[in-house]
Amino acid sequence: MKFKKRGFLVRETLFIYAKKLDKMGLKGFGFFMTTIFVLMTSCKEEQKPRLLASNDLESVFNEEIREYYFVTLDSTAWYVSQMDTTNSVERNQELFLKSRKWYKKVEPMLIAYDYENYLSLNAPNLLKVEIDDYQDVKVLQPKSFQVLEELLFEEEGFSNKDLNAVLDYLKVRIPFVRKNHILINQRDKHHLKMIRDAILNIAAKGITGFDSPMLSNSLNEAVYNYETLGKVIDIYENAFTDKSIYQSWKAEITGTINDLNSSDFDSFDRYTFIKSHTNKQLDLVNKTAKDWRIIMNTSRTLNPTIDNLFDKNFFNMKMFSEQREPQLTDERIELGRKLFNDTSLSSPGTISCATCHIKEKAFTDGLKIAVGINNKELQRNTPTLSYSAYQTSFFYDGRSDGLEDQIVNVANNEDEFHIDLKLLEQKIRANADYKVQFDSLYNGIISDLNVRNAIATYIRSLAPFDSKFDRNMQDLEASLTDEEIQGFNLFMGKAACATCHFPPAFNGTVPPKYSETEFENLGVPKTDDFDHPQLDKDLGQYFPYKVSEKRNFFKTSTVRNSALTAPYMHNGVYENLEDVITFYNVGGGQGMGLDVPNQTLPADSLGLTDNESKAIIAFLRTLTDMEFENID
Repeated sequence: MKFKKRGFLVRETLFIYAKKLDKMGLKGFGFFMTTIFVLMTSCKEEQKPRLLASNDLESVFNEEIREYYFVTLDSTAWYVSQMDTTNSVERNQELFLKSRKWYKKVEPMLIAYDYENYLSLNAPNLLKVEIDDYQDVKVLQPKSFQVLEELLFEEEGFSNKDLNAVLDYLKVRIPFVRKNHILINQRDKHHLKMIRDAILNIAAKGITGFDSPMLSNSLNEAVYNYETLGKVIDIYENAFTDKSIYQSWKAEITGTINDLNSSDFDSFDRYTFIKSHTNKQLDLVNKTAKDWRIIMNTSRTLNPTIDNLFDKNFFNMKMFSEQREPQLTDERIELGRKLFNDTSLSSPGTISCATCHIKEKAFTDGLKIAVGINNKELQRNTPTLSYSAYQTSFFYDGRSDGLEDQIVNVANNEDEFHIDLKLLEQKIRANADYKVQFDSLYNGIISDLNVRNAIATYIRSLAPFDSKFDRNMQDLEASLTDEEIQGFNLFMGKAACATCHFPPAFNGTVPPKYSETEFENLGVPKTDDFDHPQLDKDLGQYFPYKVSEKRNFFKTSTVRNSALTAPYMHNGVYENLEDVITFYNVGGGQGMGLDVPNQTLPADSLGLTDNESKAIIAFLRTLTDMEFENID
């Protein structure tokens, strides 16, 4: 070991001590690791350095955080290294739980500083398909902790070949992550953002069971996350000018861990947890930033100063828009609204965007199959435009990457607008009122791009976050019933709805980065006959590349305003929410006995009672935006 100015680094990896540790046993290893870290953190100078004032300089606490990062990664790797097919199943299960504990301790730092490896190590047990073009299609089998959990704890058992494949990958990958770490030039704002992202990840994904599908060990794993946040706060103790903020952090993390430890997965009160802990911690992040004189980065998907998970400004709209787009203003929204409702812009002169996206129906049309679809193989429902801005893919099959691009598809579709974009420009120029508005708002440039931007700007405004549920989460009122709160807790827990419909938008855009929109294969049937189901013929993302592993995959849409958007699913097969909940409760297509390769929805029944199903529906009805609340 080699001493440095502010302490010392462990130069050798802990694998050098493997033989000694084997003799010491796991208990000895835990004692060894604890001793090492105590020595590393206690051998600092007697007075820790204070936080640097400049946002442009490397944090003086990097070394301590890096040392903790190494300890957690090395511990994860060591327990994984002891797993082997020659062990008993029970022994491997014990080692898995210990390795998973250390992985969860390192996870906040992985998310912040090595996101791609975080995604790899924590990937769901689902095939991943990467498509660049027709000749470059990669089908990747995950080899992650989630796969390991399902192998080791599946009642039906597993093959040693499958177990070895996962272990071989993890035994190489984790040391590789450690060796190639990038915790080098982080600033204090990066470490504070790491804390914030971890808080959001726990609330929006961690406590839902997303990454512990077999054991539902999410609450314990959230504790391990918070222990790391507490360690980082302790490292920064002397950086706080206002010591009361540090004390608030300590009390808050202790209280959070106590609450997580005091309940089981199914009965955990996630509603109270988010209100009492998540939002309070986001407020502490803001107070800490002010105390440390930090300016958080604004070029991310989330607004840096939000202090409520359900705040209207939770998302940074700029990051869900085209680059260098004009500012979203009331005037541009109003222009977009007029264009959205203008039937003269279509070739027949009878169709507008509002024809299929009716405001009173939360911007759907109430029909099983959209009017503009005549393809017998693609019988698709009209999706809501509410909150659609907070996605990275559009249409059920994801064939468009942005709202402006989506509008091109609608304009060119011969069953919809059926109009050339140049002709669309000419129609706008011929309208004197539009000309005045474009002169004012787009420097007089009437182009198909600016027309599409104006319409897209209006669509981006359709996300008020002012439903009954939002108002209660924002502490503007306390009107939720016990049944509605129970429904939210079921949605976020036992029913596993939130493992696909992530808060706060309750769509498939994945926290904590919110930079990817998920697609799922649910095995949606052709009809609503549960006794004699037939798989729907729409192949979804199978086209245009004809990749068999993408058959029947469709985008996860929002469930906000779902009380108004019947019928449901991509083909409008279910006319009411009761049938939708029943479909999920029986395990989707596979649960009904259909052959659905690569179904992402577990085929096992959720075991929901009638009262629990009713509670979930009661919660979904609280997600109706204020302007629609009096619509039956």
